[in-house]
Amino acid sequence: MNLIDLITGNAGTQVASQAENKFGISKNQVIALMAVAAPLVISYLRKKSQDDPNEAEALNNALDKDHDGSILDDPSQVEARQQEGGSILDHIFGGQKSQVENQLSQNTGISMDKIGPILAMIAPLIMGFIGKEKQSSGINSGGGLGDLLGGILGGAQNQAQNEPANPLNDILGSVLGGGSSQSTGNPLNDILGSVLGGGGEKQQQQGGLGGILGSILGGGR
Repeated sequence: MNLIDLITGNAGTQVASQAENKFGISKNQVIALMAVAAPLVISYLRKKSQDDPNEAEALNNALDKDHDGSILDDPSQVEARQQEGGSILDHIFGGQKSQVENQLSQNTGISMDKIGPILAMIAPLIMGFIGKEKQSSGINSGGGLGDLLGGILGGAQNQAQNEPANPLNDILGSVLGGGSSQSTGNPLNDILGSVLGGGGEKQQQQGGLGGILGSILGGGR
């Protein structure tokens, strides 16, 4: 499974439906949010793992203990694990969490009071995906996690470039393309700056993600 399959496949669409029912947000809007949130979370985890061996080992242990990928087979778990998801995001984003939520809220149209809870539903799904990829790769310590996470992002970038007609690939291509070519070393600036910062003809109307979202959300709820 790759990142795009996670977002558009059974697990991602089930979680989007749950969020739609719980928060009254368009399912497509939630899927589009996932297309930005997933690489953002993975990029933050990658940076933490590369910068601090202790963080890498803590992530390795968390994946082994709590995120074996079973959530992908039963996505209904996300509501029960929403509080856990919030704690995951607190750790990953730290002091930048409110800034991340504010940027995503502005550019997706999802209100601030809902963006955090929706991201908290998405977080365990992303962690389960990483855990499953870790099992498949045979990595059993924190040392190889940076490469694993980089491979996930690289694979999604390649697929997005190979299938540009898909609006979700358009989002992922913008997210990952900008971050990889002009890295500042800060995942928030790299990813949110590239996709949400405007520029490009598809991004003119609402800035960044808004223009791309329009192509997905134009089909209704």
